[in-house]
Amino acid sequence: MAIKKIFCSVTNDLNQDQRMYRICNSLSEAGYEVWLTGRIKANSPPLLERCYKQKRLYCFFDRGFLFYAEFNIRLLFWFMTKKIDLVYAVDLDTLLPAYLYSKLFRKKFVFDCHEYFTETPELKNSPFKIRIWNTIAKVCIPASSFCFTVNDSLASLFSTLYKVPFISLYNVPDNSRPIIRNESPMKNKTILYQGVLNQGRGLETLIEAMKFLPGMKLHLVGEGDISTALRRQALDSPVSHNIIFKGMLFGKDLEKETISSWIGINVLDINSKSYYYSLANKFFDYMYAGLPSIHMDFPEYRRIIDQYPLGLLLQNLKVETLVSAIKYLDHNPEVHAKMVQHCNQAIQHFTWKKEEIKLLEKIHCLINNR
Repeated sequence: MAIKKIFCSVTNDLNQDQRMYRICNSLSEAGYEVWLTGRIKANSPPLLERCYKQKRLYCFFDRGFLFYAEFNIRLLFWFMTKKIDLVYAVDLDTLLPAYLYSKLFRKKFVFDCHEYFTETPELKNSPFKIRIWNTIAKVCIPASSFCFTVNDSLASLFSTLYKVPFISLYNVPDNSRPIIRNESPMKNKTILYQGVLNQGRGLETLIEAMKFLPGMKLHLVGEGDISTALRRQALDSPVSHNIIFKGMLFGKDLEKETISSWIGINVLDINSKSYYYSLANKFFDYMYAGLPSIHMDFPEYRRIIDQYPLGLLLQNLKVETLVSAIKYLDHNPEVHAKMVQHCNQAIQHFTWKKEEIKLLEKIHCLINNR
């Protein structure tokens, strides 16, 4: 019997997408031929070696409507050159080619929604663009064979909104080993942010807060749309020497950086519905590194931290609120130590093996027409 081919699609440059790495890796190990398709940017590093196949599409346009239009056209034509058994579309920005391919070739497709796309900060002041994306969603999502999303809040919201069932697939690392931390994080007091440097992530507030945290260092791991603006803000800060941009880190380098930090930061725009319903990858990355963390008081973070008190929740995104939370952990090392213990308890519950079972069960049924 021929090996079944699954083609997954995203609009990033593949290396940083830990969720799709886990999904594609699990599908590949289950015996499928898996392709992950994304884009190549001017500053994209070489592709990391994976057990599945990867393809980056080149686009003339880098952002905005023209980029999405061009990428979707290129993605559809790329699909049409291949014999595909199942298309796995990630977010609204790759959904239309999957839908069109399924109609043209009578194939099934899966939709995986990583965020409340039409409520992202980037679209906040663009009602015309929102209408376009909403139209694509309302036409294409009900035609999908199955839908995943990243947490229970979004699964409930999307199931109601689009009248099709969504199932949650948590972004937990593929790793369940116990975390052993030494005393150095408490001595070094390094505050870590890992992820994209984009608007709405509270990064300007975080850099501003460093003026009130003498002796602490801030490490920013990642790059994004506002990287240049953030570096400029940091240079103007009186504590610029304590604000360090680490660039892109992967694998063992990122793990080492996370384990050696003191606390992790995941603060978000409180006015964004997309962020309000989020459950970021970094939440679980911090958890798996035994790293106490600070998050917004949003439903999914509240749900987990109520059960496993591994971090603090902020009511608002103000400099004084963030500074107060960080100083609280600084002045109460016993609370920090307890949070490390709760991280180690939580990783016994939140495992990729549990999520993988849900993923493979649905994919097997679709591939085998059950």
